[in-house]
Order: sequence, then C-alpha cells, then structure tokens
Amino acid sequence: MATKLGLCLPQAPQYDIGRDVPDVARTAEQIGYESLWVYERALFPEPATQGLYGVPGLPWPPHYRSVPDALVTLTLAASATERVRLGTGVLVVPLHGPFQLAKTLGTLDAASGGRVVTGLGTGWSLDEYAAAGVAPFEERGRVLDEFLDVCQAVWGPDPVEYEGRLTKIAPSVVGPKPARPIPVLLPANSKKALTRLIDRADGWMPIAMGADQLAAQWQQVQDMASERGRTKPIATSVRVNGVQYTAKAYDGADRAPFQGNVEQIVTDLKAHTEIGLDEFFLDLQASTRDAQELKDVAAEVFTAARAAGI
Repeated sequence: MATKLGLCLPQAPQYDIGRDVPDVARTAEQIGYESLWVYERALFPEPATQGLYGVPGLPWPPHYRSVPDALVTLTLAASATERVRLGTGVLVVPLHGPFQLAKTLGTLDAASGGRVVTGLGTGWSLDEYAAAGVAPFEERGRVLDEFLDVCQAVWGPDPVEYEGRLTKIAPSVVGPKPARPIPVLLPANSKKALTRLIDRADGWMPIAMGADQLAAQWQQVQDMASERGRTKPIATSVRVNGVQYTAKAYDGADRAPFQGNVEQIVTDLKAHTEIGLDEFFLDLQASTRDAQELKDVAAEVFTAARAAGI
C-alpha cells in the first residue's frame, strides 16, 4: 500500500493567504495529496529572547516573520476542498484557552465533514508565552494534559461538565460536535512526552531528520507501547520540515536530507518511508517563490514519489 503524502499549506510571507491558500489546497487535492497541514507561530520577536527552538544564537528564519493564524488558514483550505484531511502540525496548545480551542476544532471538523487531524505541542518560545500563554512556560505539560481532558469533555456527549486548573464548565450543551472522533497526534521529545503519547494520543508526529534517527525514534515508541500494554495501533504522520528545492542537483555528499532537486528529495523520502510509517507531509513553501511554483514543485514531487514506489 502506498505511503500517504501530505502537503503544507502556504503560510510564508511571500504568499497571499486569501488567494493562495484555497488555490494551493484545491490543486494539492487534485494532484492526489491526501492531507494538508499548517503550523503555528504567534510572532517574530526583535530581538528574540532566545534562539530558534531555544538553541542559543540560532536565528529565527525569515519566513517566520509573518505567519497567518493556523486555524484560519486551515478553514480557508477546508472551504476549497472536499476530500483531503486537514492537519495541524502543530498547534502550540498553551497559547490558547483550552475550552475555546476545543470548540473551534470541533466546529471545523463538523464543517469539513470529519477531516480534522490535531497535531499538538507545547512550544518553546518564551516570547510567544509572554504574549499569549495561558500559564507559565514551566507548566506547559500540565496545560496540554488539561486541554486533552477538555477535548474529551467538549467533543463528547452533552451535558458537558468539567473542572480543572484553567477551565471550569458548568453542565452545558456545547456544539457543534465533531463529525467523528478527532484524531490527536503528539510528538515524543522526552520520556514524559512519550508516556503521554502512548497513554492518551491516537498517533505520533515526529520530524524527519534522517532515516536512521527516525527509525530509532519509532523503535522507542513501539518499545514504550509494549511496556505500557498499549494494544491500539499508533498512527504516524511525519513532518518533513523545510524542504529546500532547487532545480539543479547538489554536488558532493554533504547535502542535508530533503535538499536538492526533485530526484534528490524523493530519494531521501523513499529512505524514510521504508521504515514503514503511515504518512509524510512536506513543507516546500520556504524555497518556492510563489503559489504557482509551489504547485508545480508539489506536482513534480508527488509524481516522482509515486513512480519510485512511495
């Protein structure tokens, strides 16, 4: 069975959100992509309190300067498509009120006919937490746990009732309900996060940073699932971050994964898909100049991937 392929929607500054998001979404569905994805960045601090991903001195990339709201972007894509799943990869949960975010996701799933997939994370930017966090950065894991509880309540049968540290819902009718149970995907960057994934989530959302590393991470997930007695299958959607496309081939052997022409990108993708994970979604937008080039490269990559047996 072919690996599922997804595409990240255009959120970089060179795109027009109102025009390009529906256009790219519609075209991706026609090409054959099975899912469309957004990520979340709340702001671009100048100067930043910390480096990218919390790494000292690592600059934030220019395409983070103006990132449209993730769920507004996904809603535009939902209105332009009929079949593709609509994924968040990822939402930074502690930047949102738990009840309102759960209700928004439920509404989008109802409106799209049951196509939402929620990839969730806790973030790393202290500047974003200062602007929008609902609790201190140190409590980010507890906020994510409460949000998962709130989702279970809000997406479940009425009357909804819940009381937590951040959220109190008196017995209420809360609708619309999701069209079906919304899949929840989590990363697993620590033992605590891995335990949360195994115990509470439907699937795993890693970042592809090399086939050997991804295979080792997947083995850790499987080992923890066995250790904790999980029998339910673990869905997998792998983000291929920052694909750098160039029409020319790279010379030499020091090319980073997913950088090069279409043939090189597909070669790297094939190595990763041989691990046996369900889905890979590609972020091509940073290195394409406009929506037309993004659509053209997305079509080339998809056709070449299927020709390569992916």
